[in-house]
Amino acid sequence: MDVVESAAACRETLDRARATGRVVGLVPTMGALHEGHTSLVARARAECDVVAVSIFVNPLQFGDPDDIARYPRTLGRDLPACAEAGADLVFVPPVTEMYPSWPEPPATTVSVSGVSDRWEGASRPGHFDGVATVVSKLFSIAGPCRAYFGLKDFQQLAVVRRMVLDLCLPVEVVGCPIVREPDGLALSSRNVRLSGAERRAATVLSAALAAGRAAIAAGERSGAAVGRAMRAATSGEPLVELDYAVAVEAASLQEAGAIDDAATVRLLVAAQVGPVRLIDNSGALARADDSLAAHDVTAQVRQLERIG
Repeated sequence: MDVVESAAACRETLDRARATGRVVGLVPTMGALHEGHTSLVARARAECDVVAVSIFVNPLQFGDPDDIARYPRTLGRDLPACAEAGADLVFVPPVTEMYPSWPEPPATTVSVSGVSDRWEGASRPGHFDGVATVVSKLFSIAGPCRAYFGLKDFQQLAVVRRMVLDLCLPVEVVGCPIVREPDGLALSSRNVRLSGAERRAATVLSAALAAGRAAIAAGERSGAAVGRAMRAATSGEPLVELDYAVAVEAASLQEAGAIDDAATVRLLVAAQVGPVRLIDNSGALARADDSLAAHDVTAQVRQLERIG
């Protein structure tokens, strides 16, 4: 596995691979890798000839300087994890490689209106501009490829897909299942900052999603009522400060009104738990949680290897 810090070296390696007819898979990350990330690498390994992983803590998507300062950086563990999952190349650029003017922000940024305006976009102003800017740069460096993102950051996935569509980028965006702990908590690099009590309290996020799915399965067709059921599932947990728990139209991310087709609805939840902000989501149908248990990741990797 090659590890490179320069955009030129990354671009040259992947261009050379495509010149011989090989398909490139890209997994953009901010490091602090867990089984959710490695499942993306495994999926790319099964579907592509060359797999590149980027590890870059992007300062443009952090509104709070303390938040980026506390973000876990575990490169010494991340590189072996990438190798074990099947990466061929890891791109680990310094900030000045991605933003030469830093600490002055770049003069050119990318903004995706509509899907970025609500929910995380409203709670974290500028966040999705930072995401779209860095992802567009990574796509420019990587060139034509398949790019793998987890469904846990559902709104981010929607932003990236819309950016690719609007800018005619030669990238196929692939959404992959959320990986969860046995108690339902979605894996996140931020989970390591939770105390034991906060970690237990955080499970109300997945409980809220389950409550929303249960309401719809029981026949509820009001999006507002589904949201109320989700919020009620979190109300008894004092360590969780809920931001939103809503049913939205998956295509537009607008809050759902009357639910005619539950298959088109996504359930979103976000909360502050102790020192960290956590997000989660699921499909609205009881069978559509789009999740993978953490203990099943190894089995998934083996299955994908057989398919590949």
